[in-house]
Amino acid sequence: MMKHIDYLQTPCGWLEIQNDGQFLLAVHFVNNPVWSVVHPNPLGEQAKSQLIAYFNGQRVVFNLPLAPFLGTPFQQAVWGRLRTIAYGQTRTYGQLAAEIQKPAAARAVGQACHLNPWGIVVPCHRVVGAGGRLTGYAGGLDKKSWLLEWERRH
Repeated sequence: MMKHIDYLQTPCGWLEIQNDGQFLLAVHFVNNPVWSVVHPNPLGEQAKSQLIAYFNGQRVVFNLPLAPFLGTPFQQAVWGRLRTIAYGQTRTYGQLAAEIQKPAAARAVGQACHLNPWGIVVPCHRVVGAGGRLTGYAGGLDKKSWLLEWERRH
């Protein structure tokens, strides 16, 4: 399987976008792009275009083919539920656990969010701790805060 990698500079940092030509494999923040591994392709360009539209305030939902073979069934349930959180809205880990019929699994939901391979596209940044406090984000709390504020303003 050929892995295609590209980078996108955003207002809150560099994103690495990975795909296999058919499915999006990962979107995550990186500190230093490794330009020697860049292999752009049409799906990567489509992902970049949609992300640019998001950061320009012109897109609130992503329409990209996500790799269906990633994650456990529990993680897939959490990631699917994340996609239902509306732009500019938040849910708590406990609320998500209840929504997937696992009310005692708030910590496991948090771990699934942390392992979400498609940052921003599958909006785990919209999940907050009890009482609305910012907790955990693989890209860093500064980026989570920035993304939530961005969505509230647009």
